[in-house]
Amino acid sequence: MLKKFSVKNYKSFKDELMIDFSDYKDYQYNTYAIDNNLIGTAVIYGKNSSGKTNFGFALFDITLHLVDKEQVAEQHSNYLNANSDESVASFSYHFDFDQDEVIYRYRKQNSRKLVYEELYVNGNKVFSYNFLDHKSDFSNLAAIQANTLNFGFKDMNLSVVRYIANNSNIDKHSIIHKFMKFVSNMLWFRSIGVNNYIGYYKGVEQLMDQIIKNGSVTKFEKFLNDCGINHELIIAKDVIGNDILAVKFNHRVIPFWEIASNGTQALTLYFYWSQKFNDISFLFIDEFDAFYHTELAEVMIKEISQKKGFQTVLTTHNTALMSNRFLRPDCYFVLSNNKLISLPKCTEKELREGHNLEKMYRNGEFLEF
Repeated sequence: MLKKFSVKNYKSFKDELMIDFSDYKDYQYNTYAIDNNLIGTAVIYGKNSSGKTNFGFALFDITLHLVDKEQVAEQHSNYLNANSDESVASFSYHFDFDQDEVIYRYRKQNSRKLVYEELYVNGNKVFSYNFLDHKSDFSNLAAIQANTLNFGFKDMNLSVVRYIANNSNIDKHSIIHKFMKFVSNMLWFRSIGVNNYIGYYKGVEQLMDQIIKNGSVTKFEKFLNDCGINHELIIAKDVIGNDILAVKFNHRVIPFWEIASNGTQALTLYFYWSQKFNDISFLFIDEFDAFYHTELAEVMIKEISQKKGFQTVLTTHNTALMSNRFLRPDCYFVLSNNKLISLPKCTEKELREGHNLEKMYRNGEFLEF
């Protein structure tokens, strides 16, 4: 799981911005929000243009050079902070894998060009490599079963970690295997009807086609019904004879997508990806409730926050969700002025279960930090 992440000089983040999933309080309620001594679900608030979306891109930058997964154009544009004199963006990831700690740091000139990379396992340096002057320290590769590798690739802009993972005879229990599997199974998506995503796999699938193909129509219908959308779904034929998902009314059958509201489309996208939650390692949903009614948003945050086996980060503007009914104060973060801070760190008050977090937020309690 991801323990800590920081980024500097990337897009809107001139100074270092960090999130620490191990920094939580000893609250005795909603304990499901903590998984393996790490925050399992984090909800990020921030004004428009505060950097919520860019933070998601920053977290998923690691997928650009370590794995061949889906990307979006915004990851590559305006890569470095426009107000900074620095020529590189810096990233740092701390992971926990079955009691083993992995620290992975790198610097880039742009989304595709690495200039520095280093890896630590359990506090011990495994390697470091400078892609500009080719200075390296590969003295401890034995720690990850890679000491026999021939590093003839040095003149290429290829990640050392990726090279090791693809060219070493390592077993599935090795640190590198766990690390690469985690990165491969990270998933970012937007809460809109278009299947726009980062990570997990590569390629575009049609949402309706996959729901039909996977035999999930009945399951999807129940999901919509549970969310208050009482459609009776059937598989119909379009004008050229292809199977389509449709809604059955008393006198007509209408293709599902023709009458799906923005909120229903967002739910469809969530349902599509939720069928893959057993495989993912880290989930980021940008503006996850952008098209949801408040009551539906509450249903969805309950649904998402109680999932196990992966960490989740959600961004939202909906302050009604900032409540101890769903999570805890240490799971809610405010992004402002290039700082990302949890609610307990934003106030001198000792936050309790009975506090109305939304009212405190609206009254300015958490804005001064």
